[in-house]
Amino acid sequence: MKRITIEPVSRIEGHAKITIHLDDLGHVANTEFSVTQVRGFEKFTEGHPFYEMPGITARICGICPISHLLASAKACDAIMAVRIPPVARKLRELVHFAQIVQSHALSFFYLSAPDFLLGMDSDPASRNVLGVIAGHPELAREGIELRKFGLLIVEGLAQERVHPSWIVPGGVATPLSSATRDRILSELPAVKGIAERTLQFFKGALDNYKEEIEFFGSFPTMYAGMVDAKGNLQLYDGGLRFLSATGDVVEEYVPTEEYASYIGEASLRDSYLKAPFFKPLGYPDGVYRVGPLGRLNAASQCGTPKADIEFKEFHQRFGTVAHSAFLYHYARLIEIVHALEKIETLLDDTRILETHTRATAGVNALEGIGMIEAPRGTLIHHYKVSEEGAITWANLIVATGHNNLAIGRSVQQVSEHFIDGTKLTEGMLNRVSAVVRAYDPCLSCSTHASDLLAMQIRLLDANGAVLDELTTD
Repeated sequence: MKRITIEPVSRIEGHAKITIHLDDLGHVANTEFSVTQVRGFEKFTEGHPFYEMPGITARICGICPISHLLASAKACDAIMAVRIPPVARKLRELVHFAQIVQSHALSFFYLSAPDFLLGMDSDPASRNVLGVIAGHPELAREGIELRKFGLLIVEGLAQERVHPSWIVPGGVATPLSSATRDRILSELPAVKGIAERTLQFFKGALDNYKEEIEFFGSFPTMYAGMVDAKGNLQLYDGGLRFLSATGDVVEEYVPTEEYASYIGEASLRDSYLKAPFFKPLGYPDGVYRVGPLGRLNAASQCGTPKADIEFKEFHQRFGTVAHSAFLYHYARLIEIVHALEKIETLLDDTRILETHTRATAGVNALEGIGMIEAPRGTLIHHYKVSEEGAITWANLIVATGHNNLAIGRSVQQVSEHFIDGTKLTEGMLNRVSAVVRAYDPCLSCSTHASDLLAMQIRLLDANGAVLDELTTD
């Protein structure tokens, strides 16, 4: 038995390793995807006033602090039992769509484009963003401009690009100025053009990656994503729809406050990252995927004109349910088009300049849950507080956690197909890392568990037969 270890997995956020076990013939026997860092925000936030939680949990990640700010603020809204002002919701949505644009641009252009543009088997010394800039300067420039636009909106609203304190319990701290609105609208046509050109480029390149599409996590799973009552894709608010591997709606609209009836969390022997599962099917059978691919599978349509055209073409090409993890990249680009359309719609409504942006209240409920669709998938913040408003318990289910089991299975599938232990090449190992990058995991966001998690323990005899079984909830 031989072992190959990929550590660290490159071009992702956070720290992970992949272990590949080979049999005596050089064939892949099994694989392990391990998240090797622990953050622990669920525990050390205990005792803090609930209204500090958005600012604290935003520090989980420097790439997607807006996502944690929004999920946390929504949980705090529930503890205060307030309905935030309508303009505050619009402004939260605006900054959220900006976050989607900049984060998806980072994933596509900076982290994964080196594989598309330079080749999976290209020289690893230049297979990075600097190599992209050298070899494809125009595409690299447009990627920078697209991400810059998302950050422009964040900075224009919150006065800070990273870890802003603008999103607060009850709404947002300050209104949008007409000057900022006009500036964003003036730059919108150019970035919409970039998004559409990038999408056309990627669609034209898909035929070069038929093998990757077939073997990059292309196995049937359930999918989950937030939708509205009409089945439109929702990123800020809505209910969670679960779709079967064959395209049947399993759960139509799970309200935020009922998530725990459908999502369980298991612990894994070889990772600090929890493994959420669909409770009605149990662990480990209840595997589901979230994020751009999960959302485009779960939703009936995007709900904006150009994104809906792309949504329809996507499913015409890859079926009612698209299973390949390689298609996360495709779905990410469609969501950028959708987010830019939503930004334009929000800014075209003059009511977004209204100045009453925050509701205030104390503790009116001892529990609050916030759920949004972060760039990487469904993000849940769940808090319990004392009568004085101090956090007594917190649970965070981060998008990368939802995908944990699917990432592990994808690593196994890619390894089995591409790895030949008798003539190992760097390109083979890069494909194993690339399937992880397809999910755009944010491992810095993902490891916070402090309590005993649901698990299943089996006692097997030498032949693999189950002698006894113990399950904890």
